[in-house]
Amino acid sequence: MLKESEIESCYLGQFIPVHYHHNMLMDQNRMHGFKSAIHYAVKPGMKVLELGGGTGVLSWFAAQQADKVYCVEFNPDMVAEARRFMGLNPNGHKVEVVHADAFEYLPPEPVDVVICEMIHVAMLREKQVQVIEAFKQRYLARFGGPLPTFLPEAAIMAVQPLQQEYDFEGFHAPIVQFQETGVIYPGTVEISAPQVYSILDFTQPSELAISWEGKFLVDKSGTLNALRFVTKNVLAVVQERGTTIDWLNHYMTLPLRQPVPVHAGDVVRIGFQYRAGGSIPSLEATMVAEVVYDSATADAAAAAPQPQRAHALA
Repeated sequence: MLKESEIESCYLGQFIPVHYHHNMLMDQNRMHGFKSAIHYAVKPGMKVLELGGGTGVLSWFAAQQADKVYCVEFNPDMVAEARRFMGLNPNGHKVEVVHADAFEYLPPEPVDVVICEMIHVAMLREKQVQVIEAFKQRYLARFGGPLPTFLPEAAIMAVQPLQQEYDFEGFHAPIVQFQETGVIYPGTVEISAPQVYSILDFTQPSELAISWEGKFLVDKSGTLNALRFVTKNVLAVVQERGTTIDWLNHYMTLPLRQPVPVHAGDVVRIGFQYRAGGSIPSLEATMVAEVVYDSATADAAAAAPQPQRAHALA
């Protein structure tokens, strides 16, 4: 069997194929959020670095204000495409597309802003956390502090218990699903409200190992058979308004191996662990859910007649 690192090299990792980028360019939430955050964070005269640039669109957003943008991309096909696209767009000449590994590259000069969008739901598969951590160490060793501003600045991750339908024209297939946010899906029942399980601040050291256990009060009776993972990327903090510019990834719903019947009022314990940048199956294999408080049993016990104590005659 292949090791996890070998399996991941066959998928996204740091090497996203050209045809996949069309989906990202068409994702209006992603594009509008990054454009707004970059226009806020990048000021005239700044130097900017993008790690994992792909088509170069985020570098191009930065080039509308920055003096110089270094756009680092590892896939040679994407390097050629990004260079071609820069020639088709105004201010594209300010973007230097560099064919290099984001794990190893350092710009020839200090930069003000670092853009890195190697982001997957729950920080799985892609190597955002590893790339940023490695970059910070190399940058401080060569240029000293302070570190540049990172965009995104942080990621907030939450989990939610669900009852998820897995019937496809009569074919039962519990499988990973990605769902758009803000859409009501008839086959999805929210068993309980989501809870935050991790906050990554990219200006601070980030641990790769993520382990969590929490309890949920069940709001709706049903069968708990899936966990929804929610990732909100804080692209920029707008200090003067006390707000943030965010990008919410598609929801990722993973099936539980052992579905659990639940009733409103129950309390369930959910736990899991994984490594940032790891595979989806590596998370699925650790997911557990169990009822730790059965409301039906507790109600039955409370309603049962209580034995009377015998009173001694005076």
